[in-house]
Amino acid sequence: MPTSSASEQDTRRIASGLAAVLPALHRALDRRLTQDFPHPKLPEGQLSLLRLVGERDGITVRKAADVLLMKPNNVSALVTQLASQGLLERRQDPADKRVAHLHVTAEARHRLTAVGGLVDGYVIEALHALTDGELDAIGSALGALQGLARHIHPATD
Repeated sequence: MPTSSASEQDTRRIASGLAAVLPALHRALDRRLTQDFPHPKLPEGQLSLLRLVGERDGITVRKAADVLLMKPNNVSALVTQLASQGLLERRQDPADKRVAHLHVTAEARHRLTAVGGLVDGYVIEALHALTDGELDAIGSALGALQGLARHIHPATD
């Protein structure tokens, strides 16, 4: 396991900075999206599940619960809510009727694509406002940030 030679003070400063800037970035994107997206915003739990199923079509309720760090019965309740909105389908496993595989509907896939396009556009617009040095620093940090996410929540990969 690689270790850093950064001082404890530097590590704390970076940790505090990340803990402050990442939620602020998320809130800023969320507010822009709320203004521009024509559909009502889903609660965060529903949105997280929908995004996960969009990335991992056919995931089971239990595996989704593991990845989202939720109880399976809570994920099952979210599935019921999303299914009633026509955004998610629950299909029984042919070999084990107790297991449900989750699939996004065409409408959900359309909305996820639209949201992704809007968010990408906001970030691209903001990146164009940065200096070349700032852009290079963010680009260089992406791999490290993905590694950081895996260390904090190993199920994110």
